[in-house]
Amino acid sequence: MSRLYDTIEPNVIDEELLQKAVEEQGPQEELGQLAKREGIDYKDVLELQLDFRNILKIDNLWQFVNLTKLQLDNNIIEKIEALDSLVHLIWLDLSFNNIEVIEGLEALVKLQDLSLYNNRISKIENLDTLQELQVFSIGNNNLTALENVVYLRKFKNLRTLNLTGNPVCENEQYSMFIAAHLPDLVYLDFRLLDDNTRELAEIKYQYAIDELKQGEAQALAKLVEEQAKQKELEHHTAAYVEYLNGSFLFESMYAEDTEAARLAYLPGMADLLETYKSKFVLICENLFAYGLKEHEKRQAEVSTFYECLQEAIQDSQQQGTKIILDFENDNQGQLDVIQNMSNFEIADFKLVKYNEDISQLSDTLMTLEMQTVDQLELFVDKDTIVNAVNASHDIHLLKIDNREDDIITKANSWSSSVIEEVHKNEISRNRNRVREINQYIDHLQEELDNMESLEQME
Repeated sequence: MSRLYDTIEPNVIDEELLQKAVEEQGPQEELGQLAKREGIDYKDVLELQLDFRNILKIDNLWQFVNLTKLQLDNNIIEKIEALDSLVHLIWLDLSFNNIEVIEGLEALVKLQDLSLYNNRISKIENLDTLQELQVFSIGNNNLTALENVVYLRKFKNLRTLNLTGNPVCENEQYSMFIAAHLPDLVYLDFRLLDDNTRELAEIKYQYAIDELKQGEAQALAKLVEEQAKQKELEHHTAAYVEYLNGSFLFESMYAEDTEAARLAYLPGMADLLETYKSKFVLICENLFAYGLKEHEKRQAEVSTFYECLQEAIQDSQQQGTKIILDFENDNQGQLDVIQNMSNFEIADFKLVKYNEDISQLSDTLMTLEMQTVDQLELFVDKDTIVNAVNASHDIHLLKIDNREDDIITKANSWSSSVIEEVHKNEISRNRNRVREINQYIDHLQEELDNMESLEQME
């Protein structure tokens, strides 16, 4: 199928097009005139019309960070993209384009009015973050399944829906199905949903809706549970003890340990591993509990620090304010007096004295500020403290590692010596046994020879 821009010259959203669009703003005439004379900061633009411009691709809108209304209708756009910076957008018109998939709208969490009328969309999807959506127009598309409407149940603020012109509208249960599944909807296809339709729909789809609500409740409960787990994990991560409240660490050690799997078949090894696991997990859980307590202590210390910091700053500000007020009270009207003096020498002397007082005031205020800074000197030099803590920590870890290496070395040495002693003893025992067997065989052979000699003699 031929596309529209096979016969139309596509346009791009470049600086020239944007500048021209801002200058032509109808409702913002003063803004447009200002843009012509002095140029305009795109951050100040709240509404932007880019309709009927043969635009093929959405691009270069990142500067319009405060935009609330955007018209991109009647173009040849194929993909929704490059809108992530428009987080304040409330109204978006993408009607009469060539869009096939709903996407790229995740960042538009404040969007209330969305028009995708007259595109090529076959599925309503990827709108989960648009919880403020109130008006949704997606007529004249390729929607064929009523199940598309079920997806819209999650939008609790949706009051107006336009689906007219889609194949799904030909279903004889169309209005009833939507009225049942979207009970808060007020307008459908530009018409008010009447109470009679709602009542009949509620009766007809009662069991289906009850089952749907049950599934939604279970999904919500699961979501709440997952969110609680995630929040708990974030708390554990902040305390540096994530996944220590159980056997996760132990199991992760043995997950890819093929040698341990082989050793598990040795006699008594299963019981030994189970004992090791229980003791290891107990240590992890104790460390977990300790880490959480230390985290709470750190949080309390940080909170106390900020409270003390605010008190120090407020005290400094109050002292500074008092010093300034005292200076102003002491010198009120000084300049007027100096200006009206007839004796220039005295006036000049007083002016010099006034300048000295101002310098003294500046020195006093700066000294007060430096005293506040000095109180925080320990925290300003945080790099030194962090380095000292890290160095201390490294020393501790080195001692622990050395002790671990010492233990492992001694254990391996002991194991080797035991095995060597066993081998040595076994070789010795084996040789002695072989010697005993040979001696015994020789003895038997000697007796046999003696018996044969006696028989011959007889």
